[in-house]
Amino acid sequence: MSAFELFFWMGFPYLSLGLLVVGLIWRYRYDKFGWTSRSSQLHESTWLRWASPMFHFGILFVGAGHVMGLLVPKTWTEAAGISQHFYHLMATFGGMGAGIMTVVGLIGLLYRRIVTKSVRFATTRNDVFMYVLLCLPIALGFWATLQHQILGGGGGYDYRESISPWLRSVLAFQPQPELLATVPITFKLHIIAGFLLFAIWPFTRLVHVLSAPVMYPTRPYVVYRSRSEGIRSTATPRGWDPVRTRPQDRDSRSQGA
Repeated sequence: MSAFELFFWMGFPYLSLGLLVVGLIWRYRYDKFGWTSRSSQLHESTWLRWASPMFHFGILFVGAGHVMGLLVPKTWTEAAGISQHFYHLMATFGGMGAGIMTVVGLIGLLYRRIVTKSVRFATTRNDVFMYVLLCLPIALGFWATLQHQILGGGGGYDYRESISPWLRSVLAFQPQPELLATVPITFKLHIIAGFLLFAIWPFTRLVHVLSAPVMYPTRPYVVYRSRSEGIRSTATPRGWDPVRTRPQDRDSRSQGA
């Protein structure tokens, strides 16, 4: 293999995962108040109401499929009685459905961010950079699945014989780059784009994915007080203020009498 390929299949994964871990630790220690998704719901909610759940549920299903397909060995599913043909059908059509949900939701979020002026003005350069690197692996993974698993015929490409054992070898610190020698280029680009996304993850709004509302049920209530109430010595009486008669009105009534 060339030095270029050795870098991407041996060095780059560790560089990316190292940035992910170190960056998350740094962000948590020095930027806790910035650990947020910077929600733009106050600017617009109509598009957000359907696009955000569709994207988030879709990407969760996609992530679960990746974990099962890449980290669970083929021998384990066969030992559980799941044939390769059934697994291929489940992964292809289930993954395609989750991919469509993710892509449609992402298009809705991007359209909202571009078209709605207030949301567009609230978008930073960091957000634009993040969206570009988020769209790349999603688009490449969608295209790879469509090209090789659905339109390719012949049962599709069996990534569990090459990509899956390569990733497990990387995580075991015994990388085997030769396993990716015959992998289609679209899958290789999808892998590179995925690790690029992991590398920039801690430095964007994507950190909110690792947040969990564990303390939410026990947190204290948020108390709102008006500024005027805070400087009063006594509480404001309820009801209408009494109508007081002006002195000139009393004089005019007495003269008329």
